[in-house]
Amino acid sequence: MSSTETTLTKPADGTDGTGDSASVGAGLDALDAVTAHRRPLGEALRSKALPPLLGVLVVIALWQGAYSLHITSSYKLPSPADVWRSAQDLWYQGTLLTIIWTSVWRGLSGFLLAVVIGTPIGLVVARVRPVRAAIGPVLQGLQSLPSVAWVPAAVIWLGINDSMMYAVILLGAVPSVANGLVAGIDQVPPLFLRAGRTLGATGLNGARHVLIPAALPGYLAGLKQGWAFSWRSLMAAELVASSPDLGRGLGRFLEDSREFSDMSGVLLGIILILFVGIAIELLVFTPVERRALRNRGLLAASK
Repeated sequence: MSSTETTLTKPADGTDGTGDSASVGAGLDALDAVTAHRRPLGEALRSKALPPLLGVLVVIALWQGAYSLHITSSYKLPSPADVWRSAQDLWYQGTLLTIIWTSVWRGLSGFLLAVVIGTPIGLVVARVRPVRAAIGPVLQGLQSLPSVAWVPAAVIWLGINDSMMYAVILLGAVPSVANGLVAGIDQVPPLFLRAGRTLGATGLNGARHVLIPAALPGYLAGLKQGWAFSWRSLMAAELVASSPDLGRGLGRFLEDSREFSDMSGVLLGIILILFVGIAIELLVFTPVERRALRNRGLLAASK
């Protein structure tokens, strides 16, 4: 009768092999572990704040150089000091912050509404094939349509009021939010969905606890693009539509400066619009995106 005993073969060095197993396990644990190193504040400021600041200084220096060399008339290209004086005038008049806040409030509230509307649309389009076949190409086409094209139609439909402004924002931002979520869901491994169904996460619970978290990187990219479309759509609407009931936002300030041939005001409006867009990106989207990537092990914890 054959023996059922199993003979263990020892390594050639005479050891029992447990040391090698322990070392391999320790190595795997070290690979899985992510060590967080918090950099000193001074180093963080030098690495993150100094390069953009130097870039801004270079642009201002080139701008001042072009003005000093009289490359064109001062009517077309005022100096940085002239634009700074225009900002000071608005500050002393008490209207600078009001102008900025009027546009920021409209842009952010319109964007949040676009997220509320675009997210369920993206879920349905991504998960229901007949809906995707019917609506998917339409969403792609709407995303490529310039936002300013909606302004005349919105004025006729709704009149020159806040509803028109929000309609233009939604028409510009909702397709980007929905398409971003669709793209993120398409990249979710099917194994995640099967595991979620096995654990009872189906329907809305599955979308909340499995689908959207797994699609978060693509979804965040869609949200960032949605904010960009919201901001651009709002500026287009404020440039075209004018009414005392709308108040005075950045787009309206830019158009008023053009009508009065105030090039310093025009450049100030452009700078403020750019500043708000960059500030929202850095203060809102960048931290959320970095946290999402870090939680997935796609970004070093020390960064």
